[in-house]
Amino acid sequence: MNDRVRPDSLVTLHYRVTTADATEIVSTFDATPATLQLGSGELAPPLEVCLAGLPVGEHHVFTLEPEQAFGAHNPDLVKRLLLGELPNDGADLAPYAVIEFTAPSGGKFAGLVRELDATAVLIDFNHPLAGKSIRFEVEVIGIL
Repeated sequence: MNDRVRPDSLVTLHYRVTTADATEIVSTFDATPATLQLGSGELAPPLEVCLAGLPVGEHHVFTLEPEQAFGAHNPDLVKRLLLGELPNDGADLAPYAVIEFTAPSGGKFAGLVRELDATAVLIDFNHPLAGKSIRFEVEVIGIL
């Protein structure tokens, strides 16, 4: 059994992600701990970096600036589209809804509806946490 987290570890842990103003994004502290395979995309890479080298049983809190976490908010990734350009012609849209798009290569990506009117929608393709400082709290319970 390993006593410190490695980049490819299978770990059981409690974690909490909040914004700098304490808005909680996700937490397992009041629920079942998570078991995650590092390096597989189950946890965001910037958060995995924080885990490397941590020993079992310790509780840590990391504060990540936007550049260390999910990047700066890029205004070029905010686009106004006509409703007819959207999947299903924009039917059943609402502010803060997430729309899935298909890239020409066949890959999928999502955008968040920021504004909506009778003819167009403003979609933000940035990561929802882009431009925000993040607080990452973690307690490593075990390394499998």
